[in-house]
Amino acid sequence: MKANLVGINHVALEVGSVDEALELYGRIFHLTLRGRAGRMAFVDIGDQFIALAEPRTQEPDGHRHFGLVVDDKDAALQAAREAGAELNGNIFTDPWGNNIQIVGYEEVQFTKTPEILQGLGFDKLEKTEKALDELRAKGLA
Repeated sequence: MKANLVGINHVALEVGSVDEALELYGRIFHLTLRGRAGRMAFVDIGDQFIALAEPRTQEPDGHRHFGLVVDDKDAALQAAREAGAELNGNIFTDPWGNNIQIVGYEEVQFTKTPEILQGLGFDKLEKTEKALDELRAKGLA
């Protein structure tokens, strides 16, 4: 028997300094700190979270990345640029070598329930026709 993949609960990132990472990411995104424990900080991303942990123990990897879904991709990329992050298309690299791909909510199959969207103040977000077609093809829209 196998388990079915349902979603991602959180992503953990190694950083050189949790305080510096909170400052940098706070210049790019509206942050809500869920809490801190030891050398870690937990930042809400909707109904999920990112764990920032120090110290950095791995070398940067040019290919490894994860995608963050945002309500305004252009604003996030502009804020990353203004914060001094290195950009390559819609991917920015933080000072510790973490690669974050910025993806607009409207462009992807990833979907929040209407109740979650409303609770987060994002009830006006919509999907592109392409994203809706992908969802329909799977019987999800």
